[in-house]
Amino acid sequence: MKKLLLGVILLVLAIVVPKPALAGVSIGIGISLPPPVVFAAPPAVVVLPDTDDVYVVPDIDVDIFFWNGWWWRPWEGRWYRSRYYDRGWVYYNYVPRFYFDVDPGWRGYYRSHEWHGHRWNYDRIPDQRLQSNWYNWRNNRHWERRETWGVQGYQPRPQHQRQELRRQRQGEYQQRPEVRQHRQQMQKQPQQQKQKQRGPGMQPRGQQQQGGSRY
Repeated sequence: MKKLLLGVILLVLAIVVPKPALAGVSIGIGISLPPPVVFAAPPAVVVLPDTDDVYVVPDIDVDIFFWNGWWWRPWEGRWYRSRYYDRGWVYYNYVPRFYFDVDPGWRGYYRSHEWHGHRWNYDRIPDQRLQSNWYNWRNNRHWERRETWGVQGYQPRPQHQRQELRRQRQGEYQQRPEVRQHRQQMQKQPQQQKQKQRGPGMQPRGQQQQGGSRY
């Protein structure tokens, strides 16, 4: 019955959801969704320096990003994405590649209006303006080339420095307790599924003996 139900769900998704929207998305049975964040109005965002047009909602305690037409949210070592900032979250089976460009100290820089010693005159971008312009801004590299992300007298980091920072942040991310716990849970799932398929009382192949159990 469970296999039939899962087959129906996948069939409906294949019909209703475009294929690009499913890329990297895991249909995770039993994977919980993050708690909702209630907004009184569509949130304003700021674009983060030294990123490939990564926007963030700065006025809340949880991380919600906008990148490449999607809203992104980490929670308990997992990632979720949605077309909406406040609903429709779907588990995403990878760490989005933009994340390791994000400076972990961005909140402190936002509050002080300084980015690594330079005045940061960030632009608070309303949601309607974001949705109308993000695609052209990205194609034209608007924030990097014309605005330097609002940071006065700032020169973008050379590519080799950005690559080194990505590797460093990736290593630090993998050591987070919630990320390690999620990775361990995902590694256990295939074993648990195999055990369920064998059924109770059945031993793994190679442990079965002819003539009964050795115990």
